[in-house]
Formats: sequence, C-alpha cells, structure tokens
Amino acid sequence: MNLTGQFGQVLNVDLNSNQCSLAAFPESAVKYIGGRGFNIWYLYHHLPAGTDPLAPENILLLSCGLLTGSSAPASARLHINALSPLTGILGSSNIGGYAGAWLSSCNITSIIVTGKSQNPVYLYIDSNGTRLMDASHLKGCDAFETQDIIKLSHKNEKLRILAIGQGGESKVRFAAIMSGRDHAAGRTGMGSVMGSKNLKAIVISKGTHKHFPAVTLLQKKAVKDYVSEIKKASEFNFFSKYGGAGYVKWVNDFGIMGSRNYSKIGVRNIEKIDGRQLHKNVVRSSGCFRCPVQCKADLKLDGMDTDENFTRPEFEPVINLGPKCGLNDLNQIIKLDNLCGRLGIDTTSTASVIAFAMDLFEKKILSPDLVGDLDLSWGNAATMEKLIYQMIEDKGLGKILCLGVRKAAEIIGKGARQHAAHVKGLELTAYHPTAIMGTALGYAVSSRGGDYNNVYASLEYSWSETRAENEFGTREAVNIKSITAKGKVIKKAVTTNIIVDCLGICKVPVLSLLKSFNLENEVRLVNGLTGLNISNTDLFEAGEKIAAVEKLFNIKHANDDIEDKLPQMFINQQSDQKAAQQNFETMLQEYYNAMGWDEKGIPPEPA
Repeated sequence: MNLTGQFGQVLNVDLNSNQCSLAAFPESAVKYIGGRGFNIWYLYHHLPAGTDPLAPENILLLSCGLLTGSSAPASARLHINALSPLTGILGSSNIGGYAGAWLSSCNITSIIVTGKSQNPVYLYIDSNGTRLMDASHLKGCDAFETQDIIKLSHKNEKLRILAIGQGGESKVRFAAIMSGRDHAAGRTGMGSVMGSKNLKAIVISKGTHKHFPAVTLLQKKAVKDYVSEIKKASEFNFFSKYGGAGYVKWVNDFGIMGSRNYSKIGVRNIEKIDGRQLHKNVVRSSGCFRCPVQCKADLKLDGMDTDENFTRPEFEPVINLGPKCGLNDLNQIIKLDNLCGRLGIDTTSTASVIAFAMDLFEKKILSPDLVGDLDLSWGNAATMEKLIYQMIEDKGLGKILCLGVRKAAEIIGKGARQHAAHVKGLELTAYHPTAIMGTALGYAVSSRGGDYNNVYASLEYSWSETRAENEFGTREAVNIKSITAKGKVIKKAVTTNIIVDCLGICKVPVLSLLKSFNLENEVRLVNGLTGLNISNTDLFEAGEKIAAVEKLFNIKHANDDIEDKLPQMFINQQSDQKAAQQNFETMLQEYYNAMGWDEKGIPPEPA
C-alpha cells in the first residue's frame, strides 16, 4: 500500500517560542494511513515515558484522515491525540463538523502542538499561512462565546473553530474540545491538554486546496455509488430524522442499557426520554461536511423559561445524563447536555462521576463534609447542574469528581472503588457489560479505556447469523449472551474502527447504517477517488499494526495498572462470579490470539 504523496503538510506549532512552521508529511508515516494512525506513530516515537500529561512536554496532535475534506461522503473527521490527563495513557478523541475539512482545504493534514504559551493564545490558519494571536480577552469565556467573539473579531461567520471552555481552562480531567454547538472531541480530556498549553482555540478559514476532488466520471461514480449505498440502508431515514437519540428505547428494550451507575439494567417508562419524541421540536436539521445523513438538529423546547434553541443530544448523552443518573426528564437532560457543551466537558464522564456520587450517597459512603448541602438523590437535575459548576470551579465535591471516577474513588475511600465504573481510568458508556459480551470485551481492550465508540462492536447484534457463520465459523458470534468467538468479533471491530478513523470518515454511515465491517464499499470509494489500488487486506494489516502501536504506547506510559479487565463490580454482579471471570478470560485470550499478541496482551514491536 503506497500512499506517498497523498497527504498535505504538517503544521508544527511551538508554543514555547510562539513559532509555527510547515513541513512535508513524513515518508516513514505513510503506512499508518493518516488521522489516528499518524498520531499514534508520532506519539510513540516522540513522547518520552514519564511525561506529565498537563506539562508543556505533552504533545497534542490533530490529524485529518486520508479522505478528510475530499469529495468522499461523510469525510469530515479529525482525530485528536495526546497523553491523557484523565487516564495517564493514550488520549484519543474524534470530532466531526467542518473543522477537519477546512484544515484539509488549507493543504494541512496534521497539526503538532508542543510547549506552553506564556499567555492565552489562539492559532489562526488560512491559505496564506498560520499565526498565533492573543487570546487574553477570551479567558473565562465558554466554548460558544469564544467562537462567537473570534468570528466577530475576524468579521467572518464561516470560520471553523475548535475551542475550549472553562472546563479546559480549569483542567477538568475530562474537558472537551468543541466546534460549533454540537460537535465535540469529548473523551479522555483533550480539552484540558489545550488548556494546559494556554491554547484557547484553533481557528481555520477555508482554503483553496482541493483534496481528492471528484472530477472524472470514475471519481463522480465512486461518490455517487457510495451515497446511494448509504441512502439504501434500512435505517437511513430513521437516523436522518431522529439522530442517535432515536435509539434510546431500542437499547432499553434490547436489555443492555446501564442505569443508576450500572447497579441496574434498563428503566421503566423509557418513552419519556426517547429521542423520537423530539422531532416535533426540531427547528433546523444539520450535519457534518458532505454527509448525506444530516443527523444533527436544533430544538425549540416547550415549557422552558428561555427562548434560546438547544442542540439535540446524541444517544450517549441521553442515556448517561438520564438513566445512568436516574433522571427521566428529557428537557432537563437536554439542558444539562447543552451546558456540558458550552462549558466544554465530556458528557459521558460528567454524567458518570455524578452517577457515581449519587450511588455512594445512597450507600452512605460519602462523608457529610463532601455532601454539604447537596441533595444527591437519584434524578435530581438541580443537583446535577450544581455539581457540573462545582467541577468547573474546583469547589466542594466537584473538586474531587473533576479528577474522574478512578481518582475520586481513591480519594473518597471507604470501598468507593467497588462502585467506580471505569476501564483504565476512562468512564464507561451506555451499554451494561454484564448484558452484552462482545461490548464487555471491547470495553476492556479499548486502547483509550472503557468506551464503546472506540471499538464500535455493533456487528455483534446487527450482523445476521449466516453472515457471522461465514465470517467467524459460528452463529453464536452474534449471540450477545454467548462468549463464543467474541475475541474474533472484537478483533474485527477494533481494526475496522481504527481504519475508519484513519480514513477520516464517519462511523454512522459506515458501521451503523452500512454495517460495513469488511469495508468493501469504503475500499471502492478510496480507490475510485484516489486512483490507488488499495485492498481490504492492505487496510486491515495497517489496522492491526496501529492497534499494536497503541497498546505498546500504553505499556510505555502507564504508571497504574493497565490490564485489559473489567471493574470488579461487574464480576460481583454475577450469580456465579468464578464462571463470569473465567468466561471473560476466555474471551480475552481469544482476542490476544486473534491479534497475534502474547498471552499477556503484549504485541510484537512494529516492523
């Protein structure tokens, strides 16, 4: 697979000296494709072990995938990596919208940010060059205000901006990077890395570079065929109309949704918070660059004491701020989700630490001095809002919770660790790991910690039994209660997910709608647009190589235990705990064997 000459330039930003410089894309990195692959290649070779994630020595990378900003449908994605202040291992997040496409239009594939500015700055990029500009006047502004002020000062409403809010400035360990109102690089605290570097925003004006434009009949056909495949998907109209929030009732009825800090599975009266009922409140639909799905929406809510519009939450925020915290008021869930976006903090980790506190309160583990005047009973939206502000302001119980659930449990003590739902320090997402075996394994082996979207193992319930038998040799591979073949299933999910992040396209059309875990459609699209002759084998070999380097990076940088395991709380929930542990170990060893790693999960060094 020869990708030489297919990438734009690399922008090096040294905040110690406030200097920016452009360089050619490294020849030795092209086999890692781009996006997520380039980032881990660079970090593995350039970030020394023992680096403090919040120190100037940490390296922040933002990289377009191979197709980001091209004529390819849904080619919006930008991948962001650094050493995570939340987990101490690989920080990894991905964002859509238009920022990645605009960066590609300036013929820049990657931004590498090092050092720390003495004063707050923002990076400005356009076709004429790059420069660092004073951002002192933006200090204390939320992520939305920051974008509005910058656009006004440049008299350009079409700028695409990646900004942090007070969460990043306060170095909340799970601070997010926001673009627009509803695009977030949420997980693993990349916003706090920006904050630690005094980098308030990255501002991009659309350039003139055309990245893989569809000019020839063959190229136009590749694009048209891919769009056609997406629109033919059985769930296209549903997803386009309701977004991810439309699947909340499904996950509850399917019996895999965690609630009340995972002490329960599912809730009653799920219809109250299912996203389908929000369709009547939609005032504008939108989406990312060149995406035919257009699954975003602005809402006007009934009964709210404000005239402002809200963005429609995605699937994860509804469940995490809702059932995970015992909240069943959809308006309040939307309000809290939008607040997290405005302040620039990850909704999943925010909701998880709140649910954790509510669980400890119910179990009388929290001391009165930590509780203070908070009513931490399940579903108290007012308390949830107070805790969010406490985290931003580094006050009260929020001063502990803003460190993440793993560190908070260590500080609180009194058995709190037994109720801390995380893997490698990253709080878990919506699915309950005792209810769906492939996802449970995916949580454990995910390179950024406990997270569904980093593995995206939807094939374990969306593929047919016939397809599973053809691919994995058994129909049991798509039985969510069975451990059979789950190591092979998760290998497929992990490597496919990595490749999609390297290509810079969205997982919704690829994995949710097309269920394209063998990437047949995507290979045709890549070759049709680029004129290359890449095979599925080429891509999956690259995906395996990248997965290995991510694991080696974590081994290199981990100070704490980074074993691929589930929290003990989920083993304890099983009627036969010994069998549950043995079943998990069986899946794990099958995964290691499928990946070609040793029995301890250590990959060979990359060639």
